[in-house]
Amino acid sequence: MSVVFDAGRRFDSHVPVLIIGAGACGLVAALTAREAGAEVLVVERDATPAGSTALSSGFIPAAHTRFQREKGIADSSEQFASDLQRKNHGEADPRLVEAICRASGPTLEWLADRHGIEFVLLEGFLYPGHSALRMHAVAAKTGAALMAALQRACAAAGVDLLTSGRVTTLYADAGRRVRGVGLERPDGTVEAVGCDALVLACSGFGGNPEMVRQHIPEIASALYFGHVGNQGDAVRWGTALGAAVKDLTAYQGHGSVATPHGILITWALVMEGGIQVNAQGRRFSNEHSGYSEQCLPVLEQPGSIAWTLYDERLHRLGLEFEDYRQAHSLGAIRRGETIAALAAACGLPAATLGTTLSEVERCVTGETRDPFGRDFTTKPKLAAPYYGVKVTGALFHTQGGLVVDERGCVLDSRGLPLPNLFAGGGAACGLSGAHVWGYLSGNGLLSAVMLGRLAGQSAASVAR
Repeated sequence: MSVVFDAGRRFDSHVPVLIIGAGACGLVAALTAREAGAEVLVVERDATPAGSTALSSGFIPAAHTRFQREKGIADSSEQFASDLQRKNHGEADPRLVEAICRASGPTLEWLADRHGIEFVLLEGFLYPGHSALRMHAVAAKTGAALMAALQRACAAAGVDLLTSGRVTTLYADAGRRVRGVGLERPDGTVEAVGCDALVLACSGFGGNPEMVRQHIPEIASALYFGHVGNQGDAVRWGTALGAAVKDLTAYQGHGSVATPHGILITWALVMEGGIQVNAQGRRFSNEHSGYSEQCLPVLEQPGSIAWTLYDERLHRLGLEFEDYRQAHSLGAIRRGETIAALAAACGLPAATLGTTLSEVERCVTGETRDPFGRDFTTKPKLAAPYYGVKVTGALFHTQGGLVVDERGCVLDSRGLPLPNLFAGGGAACGLSGAHVWGYLSGNGLLSAVMLGRLAGQSAASVAR
């Protein structure tokens, strides 16, 4: 991956707006620029677009949407921004946070009204850190279904999508204006495509072990549950052009990936009353702190595993999610009519597990306080039959990256925008600050979709 400064470079073809990466960020940017009248080409290295979006749950937080209003949910972009900044302890750029929160509701309604992507509001539970029900998803409630809907919308809008195209080189002039890219086909053929504006939507560097070890050593040995194509290309290209980077230590982790099956288990089970214990049958943390930071306590347990435990009520809630249904069909979910039976099914010490669940029940009734600081009094106590799933902690995607402004423009070290370079999603510095605990549920797709929208608008405005 390189940047070549060559003002006289000739190109085989030219397109006004070129987008690298066909995940949620790239496809939303493409829809936006196309609607603004620009011809758009999206270049995707894989044969089938998927990226981090397809691996996610597909849930997008957004404020003051009609989907909320239809359910009587009061919310605002200001309230959403306050939740974000509280979670990241004020470490994120407030202007970027405010711009993304303002764009969130209108963007989802635009996708629904103009492009036929209808969203449903997830009800029944609040994700960690959110003060209102604001998580939205397509009906199937998976990232793959969201990707399929975005691809259909792009096809209908006349967006050109080039798959199996690996961008290897960015060409720029002395003023750091990107003039085009060099891309390689699987057969080794190399093409040079010129552009007026370039959007980097090729995510972060979670799939690059060397960069992860350099910037985030605390998670370097964990399971990587992201897309292997996330190799840090955007960061390397951007810095070669003089762009600033920020918060490369930030990432989204997760404390509930079924092992060895490699399937995400919805955190709703924990938020609605489930607990996590280690192989000794003991709790070890406040599970309500957040699923991102929970990856570290899980990884610190013997064997780097934990058991998420819950009951029939929560099992039925889990069955509303496709990922959970897959885990259930593969035998990842264990069941026991009694605590002793569950302990046997999970290979846990029955006496210790019984003591743990008795302690939790006393916290539910308010008889005692949880030593880890979790409030159990707002949810029902767990009741037989019981369920359990063995999980591990994982790295999902990085949250630091190129510094962008509220228009999605990439900025240099002086805070000045590069002439025609834009970024979003994992390629850009996100909303989580510099630490794993700064990640508010849904920040990944929030940044991808909303910065895709903002960057697409900006890219179209500079394209000839």
